[in-house]
Amino acid sequence: MSYTSNIKNEIINNYYTIEENMAELSAVLNIEAEITKKQIKIYTENIGVSRRIYTLLKELYSINPVMNKTKINRLGKKYLIEITITEKKDFILKDLSIIDESGKRLYKPSNYLVDTDEEKKAYMRGTFMICGSINDPKTSRYHAEFIIHNKKTAEYIKNLLKTLNYNSKILKREKHYMVYIKEAESISDFIKLLNASNALFYYEDIRIYRDHKNMTNRLNNCEQANIEKIINTSNIQLENIKKLKEKKDFDLLDEKIKEICIYKEKYPESSMQELAEIISTETGKKITKSGINHRFRKISELVNKD
Repeated sequence: MSYTSNIKNEIINNYYTIEENMAELSAVLNIEAEITKKQIKIYTENIGVSRRIYTLLKELYSINPVMNKTKINRLGKKYLIEITITEKKDFILKDLSIIDESGKRLYKPSNYLVDTDEEKKAYMRGTFMICGSINDPKTSRYHAEFIIHNKKTAEYIKNLLKTLNYNSKILKREKHYMVYIKEAESISDFIKLLNASNALFYYEDIRIYRDHKNMTNRLNNCEQANIEKIINTSNIQLENIKKLKEKKDFDLLDEKIKEICIYKEKYPESSMQELAEIISTETGKKITKSGINHRFRKISELVNKD
């Protein structure tokens, strides 16, 4: 079973108020309903979600929708569950703000359905149940998306997410619009909004592990880069010392320059910090990394001087 299915199956049995249930069902019908003069049809691949929709319709409107399985051949899926509503069709559509009083199709709900934050969250819960998915953090990148066929509805979902403090974007595909969230922390917060506690714990465990692994890799890469930098710098310093000896009479050089040349050739793999500590210990004269660097700059100047 997919991670998305696990989330949906976890949230469908939670208890919510009548107002929240109406907002949730409004999202489902707005996004997925096929409406004709005589009936409403809703399709879903998740049996748990179909039962949830059936229960909401029965509890809110005292009707008995018809549920059937429709065979399909798509991406390994064997069937869709079809929910057909014929009773109180127009009343339900108007009550859930799917059509207005004149029968005109609406693509975003009236304010009374999403007046409170809890009702807004319920609308997003319905949206996720009918058209949403979240990638398994163990097997793929962080990504949450909602596949919506109508542009106005897609824009409404994006704005609704914004009011709930989620940064989302819309991508136009050939036959639909994809509203998506990419930030790992935002997706974690969204799973929390859905009240999917088990899925949230799983997600956070994986996220913490991946963040720790990425940090370790960055530190290792940084350490490796520092080692390579020290080696390159040491090679340049040793080459300059060799050139200086070829160009100048070593015995006539300044004592500090001679000292740094002797110690660098004695400890060729040492960094400037390590060389400063060695010289300070062996000579009893304190010298800093900055002082070592100054002497090597002087050597470079002597080598490059005409």
